[in-house]
Amino acid sequence: MHNDVFTLRQTMERPDFECYHYYNAVPPQLDFHEHEFYEVFFFLSGNVSYVIEGRTYQLRPGDILLTDNRDIHKAIVQPGKPYERFIIWVQPSFLEYIMQFGADLATCFTDASQKKYKLIRPDSDVLTHLRAICQKMLRNRDETAFGGTTLSYAYLIEFLVYLNRAYFATPEEIRSDVTENEKINEIVAYINKNLAENLALDRVAETFYISKSYLAHQFKAYTGMTLYQFIIKKRVTVARNMLREGTPVMDACMKCGFNDYSNFLKAFKREFGRSPKDFMKRDG
Repeated sequence: MHNDVFTLRQTMERPDFECYHYYNAVPPQLDFHEHEFYEVFFFLSGNVSYVIEGRTYQLRPGDILLTDNRDIHKAIVQPGKPYERFIIWVQPSFLEYIMQFGADLATCFTDASQKKYKLIRPDSDVLTHLRAICQKMLRNRDETAFGGTTLSYAYLIEFLVYLNRAYFATPEEIRSDVTENEKINEIVAYINKNLAENLALDRVAETFYISKSYLAHQFKAYTGMTLYQFIIKKRVTVARNMLREGTPVMDACMKCGFNDYSNFLKAFKREFGRSPKDFMKRDG
């Protein structure tokens, strides 16, 4: 659903969720991107660090990262080992729907977003169990026997239950595997909360009492993007989410800080390949 190119080995797709197994012998070149859904990135092998909103996670095999539909993120893959992972995408609306049957299985995503910390490091038993469930979901994609689709949903729900348990059992010590800068974290949080405001470089630098050159250099060093690039990408991402929820196009444009519709149109089409109105028609 984004423009990254992968070697696809196995895929299982349903309207409410998708499960993939990817394997790359040669490191792919990936761009910063975002999704319309929650993503579980289940890392299996490779020399990989992962940037999410200014924080860089140094990954170990078995690590899991959670991203929501606002997070801008990118894997940085170094040569030396095959790059292998499971990816699970889940629609937020599906998680809202199944809340009526028990626990809120979106809790790990929402809590991780509030804490701005996205890494899970399951213990060996839970890791083995989660990996086995992913393999069951993928094997089941070709099933034509009675109840195959129902079984797929059952596997997903089981996976999400154990994922939440693993999230809340993850020790604080693993934060040492994260490269971050407190000031840049504050600036990213400020941007996320003030998308409709003037976020020009000089204004942000003035707000945080730092020089423009220092801000520009440090922001690019920790987020991998210029301040302008990050803000535009974040604005169109949030606007897309608003459109999906039924917000009129012009309202989304203004609430996300685009004071000129033509600029909004260009940025939206560049990011998503279609106009906001076409996006509304597709999801309508």
